[in-house]
Amino acid sequence: MNSYLRLALIATLPALAAGCTTTGARTPIDVTRYHLGQPLERTTVSIMPMSGAMDVTPEYRVYADAVQAELNKLGYVPATSERPAGYIASVSFTRASRGVIQDRPPVSIGLGGGSFGGGRGGGVGLGGGVSFGLGKGKQREILVSQLWVQLRRRAGDSVIWEGRAETTGVGLKDNQPAATAQRLAAALFKDFPGESGITTTVK
Repeated sequence: MNSYLRLALIATLPALAAGCTTTGARTPIDVTRYHLGQPLERTTVSIMPMSGAMDVTPEYRVYADAVQAELNKLGYVPATSERPAGYIASVSFTRASRGVIQDRPPVSIGLGGGSFGGGRGGGVGLGGGVSFGLGKGKQREILVSQLWVQLRRRAGDSVIWEGRAETTGVGLKDNQPAATAQRLAAALFKDFPGESGITTTVK
């Protein structure tokens, strides 16, 4: 490599590296609720897995606790042996991969056409521009996370409200189970019971 070109690249690196940092915003959550439009008594509630959907795993407990926390804010208190459940809240969640994305290299240098003087009229021509990728871009998995809750009366076992919340996250930072569960539960119970049959977007 010509010494003039090498010096130009070295001088350009710090400025380009400083401009590579970006901050990503959280992805929105799509929420759909269904209910009968009847008043919902604030009473005791028990949380359990949706029938046949899943086992009680540590990750399920994260989602169940997030749902319980939101129900507590709405006035639904956990059932006890002295106070049997008035409602049953059935909880299910899924996380599905939608492939990966390839990040660009940390630093990319593009040099447009031109020339560097070589003394006595000499020069190095760069026709059409030169582009260099420095470093290796990372692969990040795309995950779609969904929370599904059904609220039914213990007496009669009839479903009176249900809702689903779904969001897409990219990479580990956007897919932490606890943070994802809290965001989905908060969106799902926002303005409870919500408009029936309408999908809304919560940012």
